[in-house]
Amino acid sequence: MRLLVLGTGVMAKNQVANFLAIDGVEVVGAVDTDLARLTEFADHFHIEKRFRTLEEAIEWGEFDSATNVTPDRIHYATSLALIAAGKHVFCEKPLAEHYDHALEMTEAAEAAGVINMVNLTYRNVAPLQRAREMVLAGELGTIRHVEASYLQSWLVSRAWGDWRTESRWLWRLSTGHGSNGVLGDVGIHILDFAAYGAATDIDHVFARLKTFNKAPGGQIGEYLLDANDSFTMSVDFTNGALGVIHATRWATGHLNELKLRIYGEKGSLEVTHRPDGSDLRGCFGDDIESATWRDIEVPPVLTNYQRFAEAVKTGRQDDPTFRHAANLQKVIDLAIVSERERRELNLLAAQQQDSAPDKRIPPLTVVV
Repeated sequence: MRLLVLGTGVMAKNQVANFLAIDGVEVVGAVDTDLARLTEFADHFHIEKRFRTLEEAIEWGEFDSATNVTPDRIHYATSLALIAAGKHVFCEKPLAEHYDHALEMTEAAEAAGVINMVNLTYRNVAPLQRAREMVLAGELGTIRHVEASYLQSWLVSRAWGDWRTESRWLWRLSTGHGSNGVLGDVGIHILDFAAYGAATDIDHVFARLKTFNKAPGGQIGEYLLDANDSFTMSVDFTNGALGVIHATRWATGHLNELKLRIYGEKGSLEVTHRPDGSDLRGCFGDDIESATWRDIEVPPVLTNYQRFAEAVKTGRQDDPTFRHAANLQKVIDLAIVSERERRELNLLAAQQQDSAPDKRIPPLTVVV
């Protein structure tokens, strides 16, 4: 695989380090509008070809795949350009800022026949993969209830820096600077964690979003702190189960924790992922009577990077696809409408509105 890197920020460095560890992968070019950043990045990874624009890279053309590590708002136009050039695309999450763009990208990739994947990083969590396998094998029986949470505490902790003074955190709190809050930032991760782990899809959603006052006048310098800090969702899954999904930046004592609980008629599973590792526990058989939970051994799994490289090599599409990411974006978009209109929404019914002239759903928050 001959890979082009579009964007050379922090996440791009992480991606390239992972891709270069895979046999048969060459990183042959890098693109960034910031010359100093591009030079530092390309020098560090010994990348010869350097471009200030994607158009220049496509005109050169000596690559078969690209990883799109640009800001969210740039994914749409750049991915479409790569697809039109016949290149396989690995895109950072979220696929797009709203569903209509995500759907257009999906349909373009499928029509072109190129490999398309989105870097939903928590697919790399081995216990999540094992949980899905057990659900699909019927080991839990019929799934009745699902709980999923994504807990962060950087609004009450300085473990990752001071959000009051650092722009890398402040922009995430301001819709005017391109943020859709915790829903837009990590919502796609926990939605995927829940639906993928439980081997089902979300059918109905009822959501609440909330922004808490964090500074006098709700503003620090140029940053109006109006993006949502917390969300909760009640969902129905297509397998008939009910679910509760929530995320917050106010979870004191939890730096970055994802948790998934899947309850079935024959057993239950709990997946936990923290910065220091992941684990899987289960309750089955006679243990159900005593509510005894036991650790489950989990083998290593392939990463998203390895799966993308293999998909390009074999020509066989792998997950997570653009279409899957687009469907998750629909849930996020509908969650915003659900909050605004205070009503439950059905994803299938929303499909019928996709031909509307403007399907973008503006950010909406409630400040208390």
